[in-house]
Amino acid sequence: MVKLDRLINVLGGLGARLGNAPRSRSTELRSVALHDPADPAPGGEDVLLAVGVDADGAADLLSSTRAEVVVLRCTELGERALAVARDRDVTVVLVDPAVSWGQLAAVIYGLVLEGRETEAGRGPTDLFALADALADSVGGPVTIEDHRSGVLAYSSRQHSADRARLATILGRRVPAEIRRELTERGVFRHLEISDEPIFVAPLGPESLHGRAVVAVRAGKELLGSIWVVTEHALTAAHQAALVNGARTAALHLLRARASADLERQVESDLVIGLLEGHEDPAAALSRLGLRSTRYRVVAVQVHTGGVPEAAPLLAFERATTGFGWSRPGRSALFANTVYTILPHEDAEPACEWARALVRELAGDATVLVGVGGPAEPAQLVDSRQEADESLAIHATRADRVAAVVYDEAWHEILLRRLRHVASTGRAPDRGPVVELRRHDREHGTSYVETLRAWLECQGDLGAAAARLEVHPNTVRYRMRKMAELTPLDLDDPDARLAMIIALAV
Repeated sequence: MVKLDRLINVLGGLGARLGNAPRSRSTELRSVALHDPADPAPGGEDVLLAVGVDADGAADLLSSTRAEVVVLRCTELGERALAVARDRDVTVVLVDPAVSWGQLAAVIYGLVLEGRETEAGRGPTDLFALADALADSVGGPVTIEDHRSGVLAYSSRQHSADRARLATILGRRVPAEIRRELTERGVFRHLEISDEPIFVAPLGPESLHGRAVVAVRAGKELLGSIWVVTEHALTAAHQAALVNGARTAALHLLRARASADLERQVESDLVIGLLEGHEDPAAALSRLGLRSTRYRVVAVQVHTGGVPEAAPLLAFERATTGFGWSRPGRSALFANTVYTILPHEDAEPACEWARALVRELAGDATVLVGVGGPAEPAQLVDSRQEADESLAIHATRADRVAAVVYDEAWHEILLRRLRHVASTGRAPDRGPVVELRRHDREHGTSYVETLRAWLECQGDLGAAAARLEVHPNTVRYRMRKMAELTPLDLDDPDARLAMIIALAV
């Protein structure tokens, strides 16, 4: 099963568009069929691929089909076909004829039949059927988990389930204390290196049952694991059933990943196009399922002690987990930065989103977050630049804020822009700041430091002296000597501003 909204979004990446819009994009699609000219009532399935039907024959097909969605390879619908589609409330998807039916069929069959969603928004519902089948085969409740101990599916069979299993299912993840115990027992190490099932003794005094566990693997890559609640080690027959179940689960997880990767690519292309100004904002935001008048762009960089290239990939994985339309934003990975468009005018939802992302990442990761200012669809390019600049400010901060928001750091960003402009081209070889730096270097004086303190304290001799930890008369003496060396023009506001910028470069 897949929702129509998701199907339309993915097909949009192949150049598809709506010829007739649906009443509800939340329609659930569970089946696909190819058009058969010999069928008098074509398309008893939810999605009909109109192979061999051109624009001229579309009206007849639409008048007789029972499908919810009809996919046509043509550029326009005729007036009669459009009228029939509207009258019968059939969703029509038009695809450029340059796209082959083979490509379309692979994508649509994969999404509708194999890319099925769970409550969490990812993974095929077939995994639940697999968990039920395994529970019957091995005689105990089954849980299928990903490689991070997140619950993907579980059997409906709950007899003999203990607290650990119930806590895992309700929390959609193995509790931290249980993970620690399993780690200490070497269970996860075993899963990394072996495809053989092992028996794990009961977990703590409250657990009455042990576990049999086997790795779910594709080649050398650990995709997840299958857990069976059992009092004793499994028999040879039950172990064989569990190993076969792990192979089947691997196929499901690989298909789910392929579906998710396709969606990520479509989503990333649209987001990057928006942030670089190459996409029509209204059309792209509609295809992304974002409906708001104001947005914010969030830029995220992650640094860890491990492989540098892995950190941004991990952040992107976390930001895009939960496909379907439950996620608040849409993301793209560009170089080493994850960009996310959020449909919010206020900054706090963006900061909360950033805090949630940080919680999902490794504890030793350094996460830098910049939040751009509120933007209308046509201003997303500007919000992206502000997010980048806020990100750069976050990298210089010593405090532990979750994110730097453009609205709050605009003055730092403006000064950073001015410093950048002032540092381009040849550095000036004249001017008061240059002369004072030269004098300090040659004579060991502290004139530059004194001038900076005087300007930052807006001419308050007492405040400047306190900052420099000298007597106010010392500041007054230095200022007089500096004025003898070079014209300071301290009464001119433009000269003061220029000196502040020159000191900051």
